[in-house]
Amino acid sequence: MEPFETLFDTLTRTQDAPPVWVMLACLAAAAAAVLYTPVWRWTRGLVTIAHEGGHALMAVLMRRRLTGIRLHADTSGLTFSRGRPTGFGAAMTLFAGYIAPAALGLMAAALTGAGRIVLLLWITLALLGVMLIFIRNWYGALALIVVGAGVFAATWYGNAIVQTVAAYLGAWLLLIGAVKPVMELGSRRRGGRGRGQSDADQLAGITPLPAGAWIFLFTLVTIAAAVWGTYMLLPLGAWLAAV
Repeated sequence: MEPFETLFDTLTRTQDAPPVWVMLACLAAAAAAVLYTPVWRWTRGLVTIAHEGGHALMAVLMRRRLTGIRLHADTSGLTFSRGRPTGFGAAMTLFAGYIAPAALGLMAAALTGAGRIVLLLWITLALLGVMLIFIRNWYGALALIVVGAGVFAATWYGNAIVQTVAAYLGAWLLLIGAVKPVMELGSRRRGGRGRGQSDADQLAGITPLPAGAWIFLFTLVTIAAAVWGTYMLLPLGAWLAAV
């Protein structure tokens, strides 16, 4: 029982919140990684992993047969599942993609704000490991292994400061990064590009709502998640203490 108790104690221990300037530095770094285009070309891959993971998880929850996931070097991805091409299950599977990074960001924000840093890092490793089972291309496998290695290094070798910075940075990358792909999708469609191919267009094909309505809903959900998650990571008390 002792090894189990040690593992349980490790996963459930809490860490103190860092100084406000550390929180703000992580927020600024995450914002720069999303808003600065040369860096976004790389960090967007992390959002794509969450996006495709959302499709995959929802497919399983909707009792569809998940057959594979592909991640590409251009930061695009595909998730394959078998089941009815229309109906509630198909719609929820399509809907989950763009909101998954925001949902994972909220989960990360809740655990980080509560000081459950180690638990968050191990949950992240577990999710990456499960996702790796369904990867069907070499680049996708390499991407997950590299990200997983980084998380493992922070978990196993990093001290409390390194783990805390990784948690805050990762949570904000997901929360802010969830919004930008939706904005990019809306911009492409307004420019007449990508019509008929996106999740929003596919949802329009199997539901009464047009693609624009789905993009609007994605926008509302991701922005609301970013605001809520930021409040959990940097609550009002911390702002007042910084003044």
